[in-house]
Amino acid sequence: MYYLEKSIKEINKLLKNKEIKPIDLVEEAFERIESDKNLNAYITLNKEKALEKARELETKEVDNLLFGIPIAVKDNILTKDLRTTAASHILDNFIPIYNATVVEKINEKNMIIIGKTNMDEFAMGSSSRTSYFGAPKNPWNNNKISGGSSGGSATTIAARHVPFALGSDTGGSIRQPASYTGIVGMKPTYGRVSRYGVIAFASSLDQLGPMTQNVLNNALLLNVISGHDPHDMTSSHREVEDYTRLIGKDIKGKKIAVPKFLMSDIVNPEIIKTIESVIEMLKENGATVDYVDMKYLDNAVTLYQIIAMGEASSNLARFDGIRYGLSAKEPKSHEDLYLETRREGFGKEVKRRIMVGSYLLSGDNAKTYYNKALSIRDDMATEFAKVFEKYDYIIGPTTTTTAYNLDDPMDDPSKSFMDDVLVIPVNMAGLPGLNIPVGFDKNHMPIGMHIIGNKFEEAEMYRLGSFIEEKLDLDLNPKGGK
Repeated sequence: MYYLEKSIKEINKLLKNKEIKPIDLVEEAFERIESDKNLNAYITLNKEKALEKARELETKEVDNLLFGIPIAVKDNILTKDLRTTAASHILDNFIPIYNATVVEKINEKNMIIIGKTNMDEFAMGSSSRTSYFGAPKNPWNNNKISGGSSGGSATTIAARHVPFALGSDTGGSIRQPASYTGIVGMKPTYGRVSRYGVIAFASSLDQLGPMTQNVLNNALLLNVISGHDPHDMTSSHREVEDYTRLIGKDIKGKKIAVPKFLMSDIVNPEIIKTIESVIEMLKENGATVDYVDMKYLDNAVTLYQIIAMGEASSNLARFDGIRYGLSAKEPKSHEDLYLETRREGFGKEVKRRIMVGSYLLSGDNAKTYYNKALSIRDDMATEFAKVFEKYDYIIGPTTTTTAYNLDDPMDDPSKSFMDDVLVIPVNMAGLPGLNIPVGFDKNHMPIGMHIIGNKFEEAEMYRLGSFIEEKLDLDLNPKGGK
C-alpha cells in the first residue's frame, strides 16, 4: 500500500485512527528514495534518526495535520547533528550544533526530516550543476536538469518521495526548479519566514519557502514556517495567517496584470501559447486580464548580479578554514591558510562570484555599483506597488524555456542569471511569487506559470493557484497516474 500517494487529510485520518503509524510513512519514503537513487536528490539521508523519531511518535497524540509526515530540507538550512554542506566541499563534514528556526518549527509539528537535498553550491546557480556532489536529475527526463538552486528539493517532490520540502530562493531558486519539474513552489514575502540558521548567499534577497505537489500542501507548510523570529532582524512582526483560507474560492471580479516584458520574444513560443490559454480560461471565469507596461524589469538581472554577488562576497568571507569546515593542511601562514582552504574548498562558480562581488564592493565601486543598484531596486519596488494599486495579481511564465539538458555547456557565466530573468524581479521587490504547473511542451516537460502577489498576500495567491490547479487538473506524476 502506497500511503504517500494519498492526500494529507487522508493520511492524517489513517494516523488518527491508528490504521497506520508514522514509521509506515517513513519506511515508504526511504523505499521510494532508494528506488530513485539515480536521481541524486539527496546529499545526506537521515534514515536512522527518522526511523527513531517515527517510533517515538507512536506514543503521541496526532494533534495536527502534518503530524508524522516526512519532509525534505535543502542542504543550506542548518539541522542540529545532521550534516549540512550547502553542496560545497568546504563544508563537506560540517555538523551544525543548532537548528534553523524553520527546522525548529517543523519539529514542533512532529514532522519527520528524511534528509538534506542536493543544490547548487551555496545556492549559486540555476541548474544545481555547481553542486560538489553532482547534479540532481529531473524525474520527467533523467537527461534534463531539475533547475536550481533548490534542484534536489524539486526532484524529490516531483518524484513523489515525500509530500513536503523546504527550499530557498534568492533569485528564483524555488520557483524556477518548481517550473522545470512540475510542482508548486512559493517564495514568500521577504521577512515572512525567518532566515535564522540559513547559510547566507545574499542576505537582502534570500527567503525560505515550501515546495510541494499541490497548492493545499504548500499553504499548509507555509502556515508552519511563517512568523516573527527575534533571532532574525529582518523577520516581519505580522501575525501568522491561515494561508489555506481562500483555497477553493472563486476568482470572479479579480483583476490580473500581465507585464508585456514577461510575454516577449525572450520566452519560448510554446510556453507563451500555454500561458495565453490559461489567461483565456481566467477570463471565461470572470477575471479581468490586462497587458501592462512595467519599467525596470529588463534591468533586474543586472541589479541582481551586482547586489547578490556583492553580498555573497561578504557572507562567504566567514569560511576561513579556522572556525568550521575544511581547513588546509600545513599552511605556511594565516594568509596561506585562508588561500589554500578557499582554493580547495570552493567550486569554480562560487570563486567567480566572490571575486566579482569583492570588486563591486571595493573602494568607490561600492558607491558606483552597489549603492546605485539598491536605488534602482527601490524604483522597481515602487513600479510593482503602482501595478498593485489597480490589480490583485501579476502573472506570466516562470521560465523562458522548459528544462534543458544536463550536458549543455556551462561555459557562459551569464546563462545561470538569464535562466531566472522572469523571476528575479520578485526578489528585487521583496514580493511573494508562486509557481503553478500549467501544462507541458511537445517533449512532455512541465511548463510553469508565475503568480506574483502584493506584499503579504500569499493567501490571495493560493486562491488563484488553487483555482487554476482545479480547472486544469493535470497529471503531474512523472511515472503516470495521479
